[in-house]
Amino acid sequence: MSNSADSPEGPVRRPIWRPVRLLTAGVFALAGLIFVTSFNTAKGTNLRTDDSLLKLSDLIQERSDKNAALEESTGVVRENVDSLASRDSGSTEAEDAELRGLENAAGTKKVSGKALTVTLDDAPPDATANPGYPEPQPNDLVIHQQDLQAVVNALWQGGASGIRVMDQRLISTSAVRCVGNTLILQGRVYSPPYKITAVGDRDRLREALADSPAIQNYQLYVQAYGLGWKVDEHGETTLPGYTGTVDLHYAKPVK
Repeated sequence: MSNSADSPEGPVRRPIWRPVRLLTAGVFALAGLIFVTSFNTAKGTNLRTDDSLLKLSDLIQERSDKNAALEESTGVVRENVDSLASRDSGSTEAEDAELRGLENAAGTKKVSGKALTVTLDDAPPDATANPGYPEPQPNDLVIHQQDLQAVVNALWQGGASGIRVMDQRLISTSAVRCVGNTLILQGRVYSPPYKITAVGDRDRLREALADSPAIQNYQLYVQAYGLGWKVDEHGETTLPGYTGTVDLHYAKPVK
């Protein structure tokens, strides 16, 4: 038998982890994980800044400016090529006339004549509904892609011989697209107000604008919320030819 001093006085009690203690330990562990994740993500920078958004907008503007410069250089090269091609090309006068007609239809040559300009703009920032109209929603106060397309389509319908949106000539493959209230046209970005200039019979152009159901609907928002709408007439006006690439880009099946 062993001495009583060597014998345990009683069973040893194991520590009991109560639910409150477990919850407290879990909270501290989660907080530590959040701190570590935040540190690794921030890398010493302020997570609340809008630097990423600023960098994105700067990148978009930089790419737009680069596209504009490339279009200008492409136009110069095209003029040089046309000049060289016109020398002793061996074509007949009828063939030359047909080529000029195709160039005019394609929009790569300048076009001149009397013109008018349609200007579309967002409503003022503090715009409210005029009497008799419901209060506007945010989408009611900005220019949309459908509004620009309606004006362009109406001007073509009115017999325009050439159309320029902002500072770019439209061709058959031009796509007028908007992201929010920002216009993206042929790789370049624009903000309102938007100016659309058309060369042609000004009376016919005005009549086509007035007859367009889409523009009639837009005029309701002009009256209700103050969206911008202005039509200016011009005398002899020259629209430069399109200077960008005319190559078609399309998807290809995966082999």
